[in-house]
Amino acid sequence: MKKIIYIGNNLSEKSNYHSAMASLTRLLQREGHSVICASDKTNKIFRLLAMCFTIIKLRKTTDLVLIDTFSTSNFYYALMTSQLSRIFSLKYITILHGGNLPKRLKYSEYFSALIFKYAKKNVSPSLYLAHEFKNYNYETMYIPNSIPIAEIPFKLRTVIGPKLLWVRAFDKIYNPLMAVKVLALLKETLKNASLCMVGPDKDGSLGEAKDLAKQLGVAESLTFTGVLPKAQWHQMSGNYDIFINTTNIDNMPVSIIEAMALGLPIVSTNAGGLPYLIENGVDGILIPVKEERKMTEAIISLLNNPEKAAVLSINAREKAEKFDESWVKTQWVKLLENV
Repeated sequence: MKKIIYIGNNLSEKSNYHSAMASLTRLLQREGHSVICASDKTNKIFRLLAMCFTIIKLRKTTDLVLIDTFSTSNFYYALMTSQLSRIFSLKYITILHGGNLPKRLKYSEYFSALIFKYAKKNVSPSLYLAHEFKNYNYETMYIPNSIPIAEIPFKLRTVIGPKLLWVRAFDKIYNPLMAVKVLALLKETLKNASLCMVGPDKDGSLGEAKDLAKQLGVAESLTFTGVLPKAQWHQMSGNYDIFINTTNIDNMPVSIIEAMALGLPIVSTNAGGLPYLIENGVDGILIPVKEERKMTEAIISLLNNPEKAAVLSINAREKAEKFDESWVKTQWVKLLENV
């Protein structure tokens, strides 16, 4: 059993949002590993300092450092902590989450090499990033994010209505305003269309979405819940019939995998790694980024063909079962045994 420091945004308890970091931590602890997470500080500077301090403090008793690696400003958490690990001769593994990491590889070539070249392994939760990293000759292993499939209730929707669900952080890269625009377009012909948006506000986009809803006259048909525990939004999903994903940049979002497991027909943009997760026309529908009219057309097509929606739903559940914790656990056990 290994003593592990896990570097990442450990904000689940404060945000009520159960992250991939929280899921992997729980999985590893169940296998008997000691896992210390850093950091739960909400201030980014304090969070980075806490990450570095944890490595310095525990450097003599640590076997391995896991580093969640993102593509925006949090990329520098990975840069700083990976180099600190190298200074203390600590082995580290990067876990690739940022959907825009391929651009980092291209435009931050030097810093990327400092992180990924010296990692004992780069672990990608998506086939998309695994493919991109191998193109840059970084040794990369595919281990998806896990879901507890037995805890996620499947509902086959034989009759569907224009009741939309969106689950993501309110952040410009996830384009929440597009969801509001889609609702407005739907209501031009389907007066009973509604949308529920679940997630925390990251950059002020929540306020912008509320303002846009008022401007477009759809505020009364739109519900904002804020962040919800997984179990709560999973249960609530039974009241909705179509899951929409409007992101501009993406990797392999757990919320999409969970929606597939729940039986929600999915209409999503084709950003980043989504075509590696969703097979267009088989277990979901993909449309181009920032194309609210095409997303609206895809939704109307599903509403007019509930038999197709049911097939997408069944196929999506079958795919989601491949992300069950039992299989993911086996892959992590094998990896840690050989590090």
